[in-house]
Amino acid sequence: MTEVITGPLWAARNWSADGGAGSIHDDETAAELGFRGGTVAGDVHMNQFPPVLLKIFGNAWFERGNLSLSFKNATIDLEKVQVFASPRKSGEDSVRVWMEREDGLLVATGTASVGDHSESELRRKDYRPCDPSELRILHRLQPGMSLGTYEVTTDPAKQFHRFDTHVISDPLDWYRQASPWGEPVSAPCTVIEYLWAYPMQGLTPYIGDSVGLFGAIEIGFDHGPFLLNQAYRLESKVVCVGQSPQTEYVWYETQAFNKDNQRVVSMLMQSRVMKASSAEYADAPQQERQ
Repeated sequence: MTEVITGPLWAARNWSADGGAGSIHDDETAAELGFRGGTVAGDVHMNQFPPVLLKIFGNAWFERGNLSLSFKNATIDLEKVQVFASPRKSGEDSVRVWMEREDGLLVATGTASVGDHSESELRRKDYRPCDPSELRILHRLQPGMSLGTYEVTTDPAKQFHRFDTHVISDPLDWYRQASPWGEPVSAPCTVIEYLWAYPMQGLTPYIGDSVGLFGAIEIGFDHGPFLLNQAYRLESKVVCVGQSPQTEYVWYETQAFNKDNQRVVSMLMQSRVMKASSAEYADAPQQERQ
């Protein structure tokens, strides 16, 4: 029996801790909402997967690959986590992947693949929206609503700084140096920062002052990699809006196109807002929030 493929233990960094009060990455704010401390963002954890995926799929993962994760338990700064992947079976292009904390706590679970992305962890979700009248924070968002179109050029400065200061978990040299595709490739966190941060300009008016966190993230390449020092057009739209006992959430998808109008990469994101952090739930009984 082929053994599970593993990556090294890494002490993941909460590099958003200095973002100021009011963020889930801030110790005081997180503690008020029931967390042990400021949380490590999901995009930080996603950086730890590519070295393992290159072992399984080769360079094709950066060209046609997919990583699709649901986050199960939050971690805090410097807690050690490890990536695992099931062996690739003959004739199959998808594997199970997961991340555990050093003590075995499940942090994230999902799939990785090359080629067809339609059967990924997140693409198999039920995206039927809830009745908007059930929502207090995100009730104005609707499936299909545009979150904007943006023309961007990928600046290497932030990724290079993170590489040089050793805060990227299990970094590849291609994040800092020339890659087989020419320019350095974007680490997952950089892909997500572009495909998340720009649509957030459209989402922020609907979220208000509520505290948010990532519930699930997928990145999928069609004509990758997503390179630095390149121009792209981003298009983003709402997929679904719903709620859980403690959060309201929006699923949205952002796609990046190159100068030849080829889709380079897409990101599917579940962004959650904590009910307990919103004034819209200030008069709600405790059992309703939870």
